[in-house]
Amino acid sequence: MGELEAAIDGGVVAYLGLIRYRNCAMSSVAAFLGAFVVTGRSIIHHLPSVGVAMVVVFAFTGAGNALNDYLDADIDRTAHPDRPLPSGRIERVSARNISALLFAVAVILSVPIGTYSIAIVLLSLALMLSYEFRLKKSGVSGNITIAWLTASLFLYGAAAVGSIIPIWAFFATSFLATAGREIIKDVQDVEADRGIRRTLPMQLGNGKAMMVSSTALAGAIAISPFPFILHQFGYLFLGFVLAADAVFAYTAALQWKSASRAQGVAKAAMYIALLAFLVGALEV
Repeated sequence: MGELEAAIDGGVVAYLGLIRYRNCAMSSVAAFLGAFVVTGRSIIHHLPSVGVAMVVVFAFTGAGNALNDYLDADIDRTAHPDRPLPSGRIERVSARNISALLFAVAVILSVPIGTYSIAIVLLSLALMLSYEFRLKKSGVSGNITIAWLTASLFLYGAAAVGSIIPIWAFFATSFLATAGREIIKDVQDVEADRGIRRTLPMQLGNGKAMMVSSTALAGAIAISPFPFILHQFGYLFLGFVLAADAVFAYTAALQWKSASRAQGVAKAAMYIALLAFLVGALEV
């Protein structure tokens, strides 16, 4: 019995590793935060639909991670030999089946939440499949896809409470900041990606690629204060969002010296911007 229990426990751990459950949990929290930005303290009245939305996001993220490992199994034998597939703890066909099952769960559970929910899940599914089978190796289209998949987590949370319009600035800021950071990461990885991917720095050169990332970050800076301008949030929000904008601006300048440092700073700026919108929701 002890050996059987150990085998079961080992299998559970392997499947949790396959879907990268911590990443799934973080994505679910992002959906919750999207709902919270829209509702503030009244989110307590929407907990059933928000809870289902979090399960949808958890399943969808897990499905995407399993699909990624299924498609990259040969690469991971060298790059990530400890992952469940290359280590032999899970069969490749099982990863494919788990991915399909979790995608189906996400789609089915999105139906009762509403029209926006279904639309976001189906669009994200189409983009996820396009990314994994084609866009991953391309340039800016892959960056845009990652930006959508990241920002749509917050949008999906808003859809769960019935209104995506109040979160448009949060979504746009997240989308543009993520796109900018992804391009900076491609500049950082240009040598490692050579012969494997055809990224924007390879197509345009590092200088022009960094101009594009700076434009995306500038767009995020320009849009982020709109909830204050439109009287959605107050002065506390403005203080935090201006701090985030300052860090975004620093990121745009820093990338010309060190892309590796700049993409880390960009991530910090995104967390500050997230905090700004949370503070804004609490102000209301």
